[in-house]
Amino acid sequence: MERRKASDFPQDVLNLFDGYVHGRISRREFLDRAARYAVAGFSAAAMLEALRPDYALAQQVAKDDPRIRTEYLAYPSPQGSETMRGYFVHPSRAGGKLPGIVVIHENRGLNPYIEDVARRLAAENFIAFAPDALTPVGGYPGDDEKAAQLFAGLDGRKRTEDLLAAVPFLKARPECNGSIGAVGFCFGGGIVNTMATRFPDLAAAVPFYGRQPSAADTAQIKAPLLIHYAGLDEGVNAGWSAWEEALKKSGVRYREYTYAGANHGFHNDTTPRYDEGAAKLAWSRTLAFFNENLKR
Repeated sequence: MERRKASDFPQDVLNLFDGYVHGRISRREFLDRAARYAVAGFSAAAMLEALRPDYALAQQVAKDDPRIRTEYLAYPSPQGSETMRGYFVHPSRAGGKLPGIVVIHENRGLNPYIEDVARRLAAENFIAFAPDALTPVGGYPGDDEKAAQLFAGLDGRKRTEDLLAAVPFLKARPECNGSIGAVGFCFGGGIVNTMATRFPDLAAAVPFYGRQPSAADTAQIKAPLLIHYAGLDEGVNAGWSAWEEALKKSGVRYREYTYAGANHGFHNDTTPRYDEGAAKLAWSRTLAFFNENLKR
């Protein structure tokens, strides 16, 4: 079957799907409201199914790629859930210590797409660690709908601390040279912004379409930021103007790019919201940014 694209759906349906995956509307409400856009052979239920991720597509770097080594590691989270778990990936022939990058998932836990992002970074000669916020409830369950329900049931404060704890864990790994960056997507983009406010020694932060911190917290940021937004992502983008003012006022080094015509989630290559042009450009900028700031 030919892979569907965002252009195959009315923008209103894509907006409804965004509301559904972020818990603002229920499955039933999505189906009821999307029904007005149904056409022969493409019902509201069929549209919902087509918009779901197909993780068979999340294989830009295979798990057994000879350039990398992968494993799952436990790590401590003393301010959160005590013990957490994440996906650790490093080059198979490092030839010495390397910079580390923490990879933070969306609001559905450590799914195959995020694991693949970690592998992509390792293939570029970084150490990558992707924690799973769903560890306290058994980890990513293999189903996004169930994952979203589990995620919503987590204690928000503990969940944040659990993910932040990945930074000192990765920095202390013997494979790491102590230079740490972070990249995150959607919810994960917001967590990366929080990491930048909490860790003055963070060397680089790259939030993809993430919620912005307060002006007061922004004043604590020392890391350079590379900020990616989707042009059609009205909800997240609404916070940019005030944050830009706070960043300038606090003297934070940042670069910001908004990708015209792209939807929230445009980097995720397992869904029709994927925008190949925007995703490849944003990723090339991300790699250049990490090379610039982590490999000095």
